[in-house]
Amino acid sequence: MSNDSKANVQSLPLGFQWGAVRAGIKASGKLDVAVAVAAKTANAAVMFTKNQVVAAPVTVGRRHLQSTGGRVGAVLINAGNANCATGEAGIEACVQTCVAAAETFHCIFDEVFPSSTGIIGVPFPAEKVIAALPMAQAALGSTSSHAELFAQAILTTDTRMKTARAVIDVDGAEVRIFGAAKGAGMIHPQLGAPVGPPHATMLVYLFTDLDAESKELNALLAPAVERSFNCISIDGDTSTNDTVLLLASGASGVKLNERVSETFANALNLVCGSLAHQIVDDGEGVSHVVTLHITGARTEAEAKQVAKAIAHSPLCKTSWSSADPNWGRLLAAAGYSGAEFDPAKVTITIGAQPVFEAGMRSPRFEEAAAHAAMQEREYTIALDLGQGNAECRFITCDLTAEYVKINADYST
Repeated sequence: MSNDSKANVQSLPLGFQWGAVRAGIKASGKLDVAVAVAAKTANAAVMFTKNQVVAAPVTVGRRHLQSTGGRVGAVLINAGNANCATGEAGIEACVQTCVAAAETFHCIFDEVFPSSTGIIGVPFPAEKVIAALPMAQAALGSTSSHAELFAQAILTTDTRMKTARAVIDVDGAEVRIFGAAKGAGMIHPQLGAPVGPPHATMLVYLFTDLDAESKELNALLAPAVERSFNCISIDGDTSTNDTVLLLASGASGVKLNERVSETFANALNLVCGSLAHQIVDDGEGVSHVVTLHITGARTEAEAKQVAKAIAHSPLCKTSWSSADPNWGRLLAAAGYSGAEFDPAKVTITIGAQPVFEAGMRSPRFEEAAAHAAMQEREYTIALDLGQGNAECRFITCDLTAEYVKINADYST
């Protein structure tokens, strides 16, 4: 598996083309419309945000997938405008872009999957997107350069593109996975199935040339998302546009079966895990990436409760920014998380440095050593609850003055 954007064209899945253009949505003038087109209609699996406030493209995308039974011919993404809290006008504007994209890319209207990311509450400039579609069609291609431009065009406050690839061998035939993601702030994904109560900004697009039905893809995507994107947080805010889309072209000729399923699932997990880590690593103002390894919980859900309480604590996050081994904040956050445990059985380690055990500061605690461990760009905080065998790994980050500066000046 590689997250090197310079990987050769052979590592890209067959049956797709990618492209990107400037439509004038971003004030910076950078690429802001990305498209991905399937040579033949691809089968899809998707998970959307569980936020009750959802953007127009989430509503329209959900409708389209239900209408087609999970078939997608083209993906149309814009950056710079979230098309959220824009009322019926926003829905209509999204529909208009899908109609125009269907005509441009020669597919059925509801086989266009829309996504948006950017500022909430600003009228959506459908006319700019529609005007850019002929240029987007001319820009399509299947090389690494085309895939990279696609990955760049979806960015907002990100400082770099985020891609990952994997290739698996099935009896001499290759099956490829390519993923592109964006996200640097408003990152605490809570992703669920597309059917049910309303569910960016984190956007993730996964492409494979495996031959699989939508139902099969959903069964693979859900656990991969749960272990990756649902186990990260930058700031604890769940976006209105969060989307993870998996498309399968079938162009490899390799059909999904029991023998292929485990190998493919492992590769998909690696790609999702890499993209999730890249999102946190590129978080707004981030200077430290912290993996919370919670063990000894009664259930995995309780382990995640503890991890989220710590990850969302401003006191914990600010102490990480200055490499302050303030383990009391970790313990306090675990205590109000809702998980049940006996504090006397808890142990906490920062890096390799024990800091808390048997209900009090560890006799082996060395503040200088813990401080040194926390000065690294990445490190792990391990907390064992001493209650059971369940665990989770959760990736988060510090809270810095730079994060405050970025978001104090970012208009909603």
